[in-house]
Amino acid sequence: MIAATIGRTFLEAWNSKYKKEYSAKEFFEKVYFPLFFDHPKYLQWITNSPFVQMKKGQKPELLIHEERLEKLNDLHVKIDSGLRDASIAIGFPASEEKEFATTSGLVTDMDLQSNDDEVYYSWIGGGLGVGVAGGYSIFFDHPQILLTLFDGWKVYRRFLNDPTLDKMRGNQINTWNGQWLNYAYSFDFEENPDFGYLLNYDVFTQNEKMIEVNTIFWAKFYFNLSEKLNDETVTAYVYSLGKINKTLGFIPFRFHQGRSILSIYKILFGENDALKQKKDYESLFGIHIKRACELGAVGLQALEPNGLREYFDKAKMPDYSTKKITPKNGESSESFEERRKKANQKEYENLISFRTYKTWLLAMITKNKQEDLHYSEEVAIVLKKFRADAKKRDRANLIENELLQAKTKKQFLDGLATLIKDVEPELLEKVKVLRDKVHLMNAEDFGYFVVLLKFDYAYQEKNS
Repeated sequence: MIAATIGRTFLEAWNSKYKKEYSAKEFFEKVYFPLFFDHPKYLQWITNSPFVQMKKGQKPELLIHEERLEKLNDLHVKIDSGLRDASIAIGFPASEEKEFATTSGLVTDMDLQSNDDEVYYSWIGGGLGVGVAGGYSIFFDHPQILLTLFDGWKVYRRFLNDPTLDKMRGNQINTWNGQWLNYAYSFDFEENPDFGYLLNYDVFTQNEKMIEVNTIFWAKFYFNLSEKLNDETVTAYVYSLGKINKTLGFIPFRFHQGRSILSIYKILFGENDALKQKKDYESLFGIHIKRACELGAVGLQALEPNGLREYFDKAKMPDYSTKKITPKNGESSESFEERRKKANQKEYENLISFRTYKTWLLAMITKNKQEDLHYSEEVAIVLKKFRADAKKRDRANLIENELLQAKTKKQFLDGLATLIKDVEPELLEKVKVLRDKVHLMNAEDFGYFVVLLKFDYAYQEKNS
């Protein structure tokens, strides 16, 4: 089973790093059990396992050390006796006499034999799933990532044992793994972060009743991993274990394509802006993890920014217009300042969305041909000049209702044929080059180009 495979990959890397020769059972007893279960708050809740099966009067948070050791021994006994259902081996099928239960996943009708080590490996691997928004988790079969997650286990345990954080919720190891993976590969990483630092980093939600780990969106840690694993494609397994187990299968994560997004952003808008605005623009990238997996690989296409699709499917133009904020009659200075701040924030959000959409569209079109990165902006400037020379709206209508709403190359080229009749001599050559480029585009790139041109044209209009 895949959890056992992940556990084996991790333990081999861990033994090598720490100069140990632990078997899966030894690691489970000496490291995993003390971290995960030998405390009032568990890191992980495995339904029907010996660790959650309480005798009369017992509660997990009230168990003493000897009682926890007894439950560990119960697990050993069941493994030794050959039991292999989902409460004993993580990711294995649920117990059923005649057929697999509806909660079973990763099952086969082949008679596969699994030794005791495989079961302990499955527990270790089960603690290395990376929970993401959408109700799924990800197994990365990659030693460096798995060792990073192990470092995070100790931090989560420290928080759970902190008496000043008594409201912190346990049993969130997979959710924690997602947040830790993002943080550990970020520029803000510190080895022993305190709770307040991570709270400001949006790792936790805190209220009067509870502190819990927030579920992270997959694209956030994807970008940070892209910085470290920029030339790699890592095969991952995407799944959900619950009342009904689900699997999305083995999915390649193409981290080098995330790196290309970051590279294009820096070229277009500068290294400093890329670093200062990283959190803001990265939060806009990415579709739902299930849809991303349906593409067959997680890379550029899966990073399609939120909200961009409506500009493909509707005759909608971006609106970057801004209004000058002036005080109203009788308005207090506090009220005016609040309106001004909101207007500035809206303008900033428009800027970030424009840069995000443009970066992704260019990444899809250019495939790292950096000489073409500014071409759509050049075309937008030409269109703006063409429109500016008209006293009526006929040229604006031609641009906005025909060229920028074209669904096919033919429609676009027909619009250019109309435009070129009235174009000024100094713009003629650029329009001819545009015609040739569009003619040579494939249908997919043309679709991206027209939407990109919408944003560049609207942005040029806003700054005119």
